[in-house]
Amino acid sequence: MFTLARSRAGKAALALTAVTAVALGTTTTTGATAAPAPDPAPASAAAAAKQGPTSVAYIEVNNHSMLNAGKYTLADGSGNAFDVAVIFAANINYDTGAKKAYLHFNENVQRVLDNAATEIRPLQRKGIKVVLSVLGNHQGAGFANFTSQQTASAFAKEMSDAVARYGLDGIDFDDEYAEYGQNGTAQPNASSFVHLVTALRANMPDKIISLYNIGPAASRLSYGGVDISSKFDYAWNPYYGTWQVPGIGLPKSRLSPAAVEIGRTSQSTVTSLARRTVDEGYGVYLTYNLDGSDRSADVSAFTRELYGTDAVYTP
Repeated sequence: MFTLARSRAGKAALALTAVTAVALGTTTTTGATAAPAPDPAPASAAAAAKQGPTSVAYIEVNNHSMLNAGKYTLADGSGNAFDVAVIFAANINYDTGAKKAYLHFNENVQRVLDNAATEIRPLQRKGIKVVLSVLGNHQGAGFANFTSQQTASAFAKEMSDAVARYGLDGIDFDDEYAEYGQNGTAQPNASSFVHLVTALRANMPDKIISLYNIGPAASRLSYGGVDISSKFDYAWNPYYGTWQVPGIGLPKSRLSPAAVEIGRTSQSTVTSLARRTVDEGYGVYLTYNLDGSDRSADVSAFTRELYGTDAVYTP
């Protein structure tokens, strides 16, 4: 059997203990921010030499450090093993008094963001993009049940403001654990996610927007003649240890049909999914739950197929 949609529900529950919403910034564009811009990645020959699919690592920051993504390089010196590191996860919460959704950071996510100089910038200096995942939190608020374009746009602004403030590289949508209908919230509708993603892309035209292909939002990508598929940079399979092509109108270069959980998906499956990624011409390879152990054997199981070389772990 495959692992369905992460073993994440317990992680999301921690966010219920903190109730302070993120303070909003003063801009919705990526040009001006309230925090120092990320240091530019070094223009090294090694980084330029890496060829192959984009590799992604979700990191559970309730338990593990974002810096783990930067501890793996390719043995042939051609670059990093991971290209995108995802902070898992911020939440979409619901204010029952104001009757509105808001962006929430639990204490561990907030710690990473507040310490961007030591938790995020070192990865960006290596050329690794750092993206913030946003996840439901059992309160009825989700990406698929905004009841107007205005409320969807307001939440998009909260997300783009956070990206600007903390010098991040984008937003990842994960429509799990919303529990639509809780607290008197609406059920999913056809327009909500279209309005939300359209507004977010307008706010941050040059940042990453990715889709963890699950939940009501993932099946509601068009409305009123607008299809938002092309507004995503990437979309990936949410079921670890399996192969499933996301049902979204993106080219193969932006899709990850392969999904693996590091340390739980067998190395033989990791290898076979990586080989299939290359053989079938897909451009992304998704991994989840990179921890602080030396996982070079697990990482090498896919880097050998994707890039033709082992991965080296440097503590």
